[in-house]
Amino acid sequence: MIETPSYADALRILGCKDARLVKVIGFASAAARTGWALAGAGQLATGLADLRNSIALYGEDVVRRLPELKSGVDRFTRTQRLAAAHAVIVVSAYFEALGEAKLPFTLDKLDRGDKISHGVPTPERFARLVASLLLERLPTPEPHVPYTGTRLAVERAYLRMSEAMTGYVSGLALWDELSVDDQLLLPRMLAEGPPAHALRIYDEDYRSLALDSHEFGVRSLVTEKPPPATALSRVAWLLAELAPPRVGDRPMIHLARMAANLLDRPLLLAGKLPEAVSLPLLGEGYLSPRFRVAELTREAAPAQLSWWEDQRLLPDTEAFLVGHLTSLRATQAPLLVLGEPGSGKTKLTEVFAARLARSEFLPIRVELGSVAARAGVIEQIEQALAAVLGEEVGYAELVTAADGAMPVILLDGFDELVQGGVNRYDYLERVQEFQAREAELGRPAAVIVTSRTVVAERMRLPDGLLGLQLQPFDDDQVRQWLTIWDQANRALLARRELKPLPAEAALVHGEMARQPLLLLLLALYDAGGNALQHDHGPLGRARLYEVLLRDYTERETGGVRRVAIDQELVLLGAVALSMLARGRQLITDEALDRDLPALCHGGEDEPDDEDRIDWARKATERFFFVRGNGPRTGYAFLHATFGEFLVAWLAVYALRDLDRRRRLAGDEPLAVVQAVDDDLLYAVTSHSCLAERGPTVGFVLELLEEVPSAVRARCVELLAGLLRRSLHERPRRHFTGFRPVRHTLTRRLAAYSANLTLLVVCASEEPVRVSSILPGPDHLEQWSSLSHLWKGQLGQEGWTGLVTALAAHRVVEDGKEDVVLGGDGTGGMGDVVVAVVTGHSPRHRRLLDLLVRALGEGRFLPYRDRLAILEELVRTVAVRSPAMHRALGAMWAEDGADHAQLRPLLRAMLA
Repeated sequence: MIETPSYADALRILGCKDARLVKVIGFASAAARTGWALAGAGQLATGLADLRNSIALYGEDVVRRLPELKSGVDRFTRTQRLAAAHAVIVVSAYFEALGEAKLPFTLDKLDRGDKISHGVPTPERFARLVASLLLERLPTPEPHVPYTGTRLAVERAYLRMSEAMTGYVSGLALWDELSVDDQLLLPRMLAEGPPAHALRIYDEDYRSLALDSHEFGVRSLVTEKPPPATALSRVAWLLAELAPPRVGDRPMIHLARMAANLLDRPLLLAGKLPEAVSLPLLGEGYLSPRFRVAELTREAAPAQLSWWEDQRLLPDTEAFLVGHLTSLRATQAPLLVLGEPGSGKTKLTEVFAARLARSEFLPIRVELGSVAARAGVIEQIEQALAAVLGEEVGYAELVTAADGAMPVILLDGFDELVQGGVNRYDYLERVQEFQAREAELGRPAAVIVTSRTVVAERMRLPDGLLGLQLQPFDDDQVRQWLTIWDQANRALLARRELKPLPAEAALVHGEMARQPLLLLLLALYDAGGNALQHDHGPLGRARLYEVLLRDYTERETGGVRRVAIDQELVLLGAVALSMLARGRQLITDEALDRDLPALCHGGEDEPDDEDRIDWARKATERFFFVRGNGPRTGYAFLHATFGEFLVAWLAVYALRDLDRRRRLAGDEPLAVVQAVDDDLLYAVTSHSCLAERGPTVGFVLELLEEVPSAVRARCVELLAGLLRRSLHERPRRHFTGFRPVRHTLTRRLAAYSANLTLLVVCASEEPVRVSSILPGPDHLEQWSSLSHLWKGQLGQEGWTGLVTALAAHRVVEDGKEDVVLGGDGTGGMGDVVVAVVTGHSPRHRRLLDLLVRALGEGRFLPYRDRLAILEELVRTVAVRSPAMHRALGAMWAEDGADHAQLRPLLRAMLA
């Protein structure tokens, strides 16, 4: 939970001048710390009636002086004062209602009690009452909570106050003077009377706050659906309502603000745009997105799309974003923005920064893929600032020069930060620590972090974290965006007797048309010849990427043959493969000039200097690349999914090349004894596990679906043979110069054998038995050895990806054990080692079988039996499988579960 002000905090923040009110709260606060006897109770003359009058009068004064209180101060001070003003009206409404309540006594009578009541000094009782009424934290409006939710929280606070009043009265001498009926009815009278009346007063006071303060007005907008908008245009209007645009910034701050304003740049900042189309500008072509919102507690599952389906859909994104920046939560915890690849996370940060550029906020964008992955938050911010300002500038120096403008740090691409095996599971906690430290130094900052949804499972979620999940376009947004595309391209396309893509033709492609990037790619592809406007059925994502790349390459090269286009795609795939092997989204000229000829030129000697190829320029001059800036300068794909597709395409290309070479060898005598020429496949698949980037395996599956069944069957046979020999020495190979990263031989063999297994399962039309690809009586031992090799050598990224991508489960037929790979993964839950590596003996495997079946068939095993199985597996087995984690989670959530008994197992499994 975030820290919200109490009534006592509000008086301090607003500078209350009512000496009696300040004194009584000081007494209660001191009594809470040191006890009433040492708190100066003997000098306290104020009673409950006087306290009620002082609180009600001060509440009226705050509402009247609100415009004065929030003027002439910086952004964060105004946020604090508004939260304090809200706390004041919450409490004053209750005390006003309490004074008017129909009770069997007046408040004056409560102040005329004995000095000692029921054995406890009355001043001590009074101190406890004041502490419970005025020292407890109070609810505050937040943009992700509808007004009805805030009102419900205020009502709960009023009920708590009434319970405290009941306890106070029942301890006074006055209680004995009441009739039995009044004693029985008093709790109900206090619970129903003052809270209901106080809520009516609160409603009126809140409306007054909203009229005098646009911050409260914005938070009331989030429950209403706004008209369609582009580029968060209403954000600028709402910010202007809060404070006029800033002028007269220092040169350093002016330069930082100018760098954030990217609205007049094309929607995609590509290396070389297609000549036949015009990309809309970012300020015109970016549609204000839709979000789901949730508070991310430790029990949340933000990495699962199904979990988000139950969370609240934000009607007004722009009002929420403005409301969040003007809330207390913004400076206490980061805002996490999650989305699928191509959903527009980076564009959101670009547009939002541009809208903040002239406001009382100072936007600072940090592309996490372009800064040091292991650096601290401030160091990463300073690296990004150096790239923008052209000189090294300290973060503290920049904030001081901003003259009260509150920094908004936009950390874009947590998923790119953790590529290459960097473990930053605590990154959000480090961000929150940065915010706390900066707030203590008087430099509060808001932080927004973006990431792919699936990577959220690798984050530890700190307290107070709020999450957003970008939603796909709905039908109206698809039509709205295509109208923008129509306006930008109708005249250009008409010159070639073509038409812009209509919404009906786009919506045929289902979810692909609802992701912003894929919708743009559909429009780009259709602009080449209106191919999508002819009824050919929906395209798959891999097919769209391939036809788009081929179509663009064909137009750029003047209609060359398919072989030449394949060569271009191999070149692009080599760039993507170099990035994957390095675990980066950026690649330098030097790296390209070293890697590309080694793979695309076969490692042969380069021509003379006058005929030497500029490989970096040849590869990156196309539309698909952008130039990256920052500490890691180089080239990046327009979107990471381009690289993931190209790696998959290159792997499938190498597989088909393997089949082609084997067929050309035919039945020649030497072909029977010579090894299959897998040099290209080895070069492509021996540096990294293809499953490191989840979408890559999906692309491989889609591409292989286009391959004829007979070819796939031959490929499975070839791959199985290669897998059986994959760990044997192979003295002579081509493409040996392609070494983006100098891995050990063991590491490369692990990646190669793991990828061969993945490709076998992807290419096969049926689930694959381990005994069929590793024949012999020791097939389980061979499988266990491979699994241990993968876990030990692939690194966290590769191993986790492999476990997720490759379903496996154990079967026993006629007393013989086997492992089935692929299929729906029933029982295996995506765990590549569930059958063998999680148990070192057949007994352990049988226990795990029981556990898996118990999960899948309604827990047919009694709780104690499952607990005993889990305890034995945790105690005797070194490797923890997802099945074990899932079993423990299910048992933890059961009614009546003994958490004290399960907690040692949880610690052991997480160790």
